[in-house]
Amino acid sequence: MHDLVCFCCQQSAEKYLKAILVELGRNVPRTHNLEDLLALLLPDYPHLKALRRGLKFLVQFAVEARYPGFRATKAQAGAALRWAGRVADACRPVLGIRSKPRRRRSS
Repeated sequence: MHDLVCFCCQQSAEKYLKAILVELGRNVPRTHNLEDLLALLLPDYPHLKALRRGLKFLVQFAVEARYPGFRATKAQAGAALRWAGRVADACRPVLGIRSKPRRRRSS
């Protein structure tokens, strides 16, 4: 289950970055490499550089997480969720999407 969470978080980040490229009228490369996508956006949105570390973390879940033998940990899934949230929080305003209040998990 943690593998799926990590994969979906990577996909979310990828789609947000690609959506910004579409909004800019740019070619959207057929890649899962989040760092490459970020590099294309930095000239227009330098503040997105703060996401680099998280994107580097998430990219490991783009392909390998879909195949047998890969085992994401609970800690990795938690980190992936946090980074995916940060990517969404950074990209939504660029795309003109209002941020939604986050639901707090009850303890």
